[in-house]
Amino acid sequence: MTANELITKEVLRDFKSELINEIKSIIQPEHRQGKQWLKSSEVRKLLTISPGTLQNLRINGTLKYTKIGGIMYYKSEEIYKLLNDGKDVK
Repeated sequence: MTANELITKEVLRDFKSELINEIKSIIQPEHRQGKQWLKSSEVRKLLTISPGTLQNLRINGTLKYTKIGGIMYYKSEEIYKLLNDGKDVK
């Protein structure tokens, strides 16, 4: 940048928009980056809930899961949908 260049409000708005989009792309949820299934421990950490609360979410149908060989898997899109819907899970 030279001493003669001015930074306009429009340039700053564009920079802000680009910066926000870049930050969003860096911190976006894992499921958008390719991880489709989460294990119980990952779900508990993400939702900051206890094993018992996670079990209650399974039992009452709030959170769907798939059990394979004794391990329960949850679709990441369901977890983020639950978070975005603002349902109280505690």
